[in-house]
Amino acid sequence: MEVDLLSTIAIGCIILLIYHYISKKYQYFLTKPIPCLKPTFLVGNIGATIFRTKDVRTHIYDMYRAYPESKVVGLYELTKPMFMVRDPDLIKQITVKDFDHFMDRSLPSSSNRTESDEPVEGLFANSLVAFRGQKWKDMRSTLSPAFNGSKIRHMFDLIAECSRSMVEHFRTEATAGRRLEYELKDVFSRFCNDVIATVAFGIKVDSVRDPETEFYVKGKQLLDFQSVKIIVKFLLFQTVPWLMRKLEVDFADAELANYFKGIIKDNMRQREVHGIVRNDMVQMLMEVRKGTLKHSNDDQGSKDAAGFATVEESHFGKSTHSRVWTDSELISQCFIFFIAGLDTVSSCLTFLTYELTLNPDIQQRLYEEVTDTEKSLEGKQLSYEALQNMKYLDMVVSETLRKWPPTIDTDRYSTKDYLLDDGAGLRVRIEQGQSIYIPIVAIQNDPKYFPNPERFDPERFSEENRPNIVPGTFIPFGAGPRNCIGSRLALMEVKVAVYYLLKEFSLERTERTQVPIKLSKKAIDLRTENGAWVELKPRRL
Repeated sequence: MEVDLLSTIAIGCIILLIYHYISKKYQYFLTKPIPCLKPTFLVGNIGATIFRTKDVRTHIYDMYRAYPESKVVGLYELTKPMFMVRDPDLIKQITVKDFDHFMDRSLPSSSNRTESDEPVEGLFANSLVAFRGQKWKDMRSTLSPAFNGSKIRHMFDLIAECSRSMVEHFRTEATAGRRLEYELKDVFSRFCNDVIATVAFGIKVDSVRDPETEFYVKGKQLLDFQSVKIIVKFLLFQTVPWLMRKLEVDFADAELANYFKGIIKDNMRQREVHGIVRNDMVQMLMEVRKGTLKHSNDDQGSKDAAGFATVEESHFGKSTHSRVWTDSELISQCFIFFIAGLDTVSSCLTFLTYELTLNPDIQQRLYEEVTDTEKSLEGKQLSYEALQNMKYLDMVVSETLRKWPPTIDTDRYSTKDYLLDDGAGLRVRIEQGQSIYIPIVAIQNDPKYFPNPERFDPERFSEENRPNIVPGTFIPFGAGPRNCIGSRLALMEVKVAVYYLLKEFSLERTERTQVPIKLSKKAIDLRTENGAWVELKPRRL
């Protein structure tokens, strides 16, 4: 009996010590001159997403609006403190002016090992998004020439071919007398899968016609971020990152990773043996391996030419280095563009076409620009130059990215102690190792910067109104040198798909079109609860 009592007391003491240790973590912001959201034990301020009581957009809005007069607010991701920056000037200061203090991302799988030249296993751990420090600079510089205007221009025909194929399939279905009612996310996920297969992996698949094709099925499995397995991995990376690094655990499933690695390796071998040259990422990686992919002066890569939402490359992307990359490191870049490109672009296309369905006047104006462009081509296929001249299309895409940004937030990791000073009395010390949180979706839907933000209004991005946009409030591709390297490619993909779709079909509501649309509480991104259903009505048969 005495032994049992002592055991109970010992266990109780251990529990109290653990509770005290964790509770102390929630005292971090008590010494800071900023307000802090009240945390819940163990889950901090992300309980709503863990327990799925709110959709992610509502959750971010609620955190953002809790202290509307504060430029910086404290919050906790589980037990990890984060500085939520709400002010666009401070965001620019952190991501651009003082970038050397915040060069890295605070991703849970990004370990300090990725700063060194030690070999790292795993597709995600070897990708540009996970690299830190000098290694990130070198990889950004290596890949930057692959995403300038001239290289993206060379990929145009591959993307246009996928777009035409998708539309031809719909026309065939319409000719057969079938009603063309589709869930948009499903349609565009398959379209984007086909684009990535041809652009990033050098193979041709047709998952629009055959949704059970192996490349598409395995891709869906790889991107299933709602799975229990992925969620558990995320939580373990957050709580015991040292253990996950020691065990060399990667976000990507090993079997699926080997499948995609095998595709690229086999493709490279076939090209080397048969002397095949193709304007895609595999070719560019082969050029990197040979040392022939170089920077060039490219006036086609300007922001105005590519679209208003395009982010410009910083001097880091234009620098040079002597690092030699392993095949594993190069192949991993195709993988990360698969992750970054499939879900974000399909999400943008889904919400864009949904908004056009709900706003027939905007759809009609855009269709008129499509027909005017078609007439100017005089029977020829759509060209890269003609696409870039479609100003209203660019306005529609920009407004979609504002209201429904595929990347809803971003973060930065403090590489050294930093004093955040707004020049107006706010002075906050951010210690090395702490994280910055930037709520993109909340800032872009703040009525302070975009009046009546729930209204879909492309006129916000007309040439006359662009000067009214506060710098730092429209950042759908991130901010500063660590922005999205593939913004030009993503914009081109969206615009080409919309052009060919509207050319042949009008977008109409059906009984299943949800108005207003509801977002899923189970997703960690902007994903609809019951799908975005639309009917495609042929303009001519």
